[in-house]
Amino acid sequence: MLDCAIIGGGPAGLTAGLYATRGGLKNVTMFEMGMPGGQITQSSEIENYPGVFREGMTGMELMEPWPHQCQHFGLKHEMKEVKRVFKTGSHFTLDFGKEQIDAKTVIVCTGSTPRRAGFKGEDEFFGKGVSTCATCDGFFYKNKEVAVLGGGDTALEEALYLANICSKVYVIHRRDAFRAAPPTVERVKNNEKIELVLNASIDEAFGDMMGLSGLKIAFKDGTEPRTLDVPGVFVFVGNNVNNHVLRQADGSYLCEVNANGEVIVDLNMHTDVPGLYAAGDMRINAAKQVVCAAADGAICGMQALNHVLEGA
Repeated sequence: MLDCAIIGGGPAGLTAGLYATRGGLKNVTMFEMGMPGGQITQSSEIENYPGVFREGMTGMELMEPWPHQCQHFGLKHEMKEVKRVFKTGSHFTLDFGKEQIDAKTVIVCTGSTPRRAGFKGEDEFFGKGVSTCATCDGFFYKNKEVAVLGGGDTALEEALYLANICSKVYVIHRRDAFRAAPPTVERVKNNEKIELVLNASIDEAFGDMMGLSGLKIAFKDGTEPRTLDVPGVFVFVGNNVNNHVLRQADGSYLCEVNANGEVIVDLNMHTDVPGLYAAGDMRINAAKQVVCAAADGAICGMQALNHVLEGA
């Protein structure tokens, strides 16, 4: 039986493994089908990870030493896909389809996946002008014009954030009303650097090998299409929480989740099931930043260690 099973190999999972093994747990395995590192490995440039600053640093370069450091202290990595986790008496069982493994504690950090809007060129220019994180990439467009796609709280909050950096922000929304909180909508409408492009959608993103150079906008009411000459567009049309491993045979979840499928945890990353923890982008109120996911993982690693020692 494992002392701790970690599902997911991004910053949260790796850090959880580092703290659990360095803290004294001898039998800790991280299950990650691909190479460890997580979504951040797809980022073309990293400037906001504390203590790591070099011009041109990519997400892949940032994450490269993490697995080696964690495995140095005893973390094992198995490239197996966990289908489901369920409770068996006082411990947990990980189901891989053809085999099962038991564990005293489980840390789930399978993240979330930003939804794609589906416009032409979105995939082609993802990471080269199309982004899903203003905090990560907004600085690269300092004093330039950018666009934001979406009408929820996240989209408008990120538009306000970008307005502090960029010369102008176009907010493109498919309706003429917003789902965001009224105070946020009011702040957006009163910001002179934000222009609302309503009843509209992105028909196509275009550019060249260097990256995005503009967007073709289509309007629902038949208004003449418009072209926005922007080098960056930030897409906020929701996230798909990767919580499938927590779904039980009867369709319920092993632990409590909110309406969006995000795992509900306390400040110590505890779920409502003792010994089960969640970290990173899949938990409620996640900041969706590498440094925050790593902090979550550290907390989980220490909590799992305490849980095992208390039960010894």
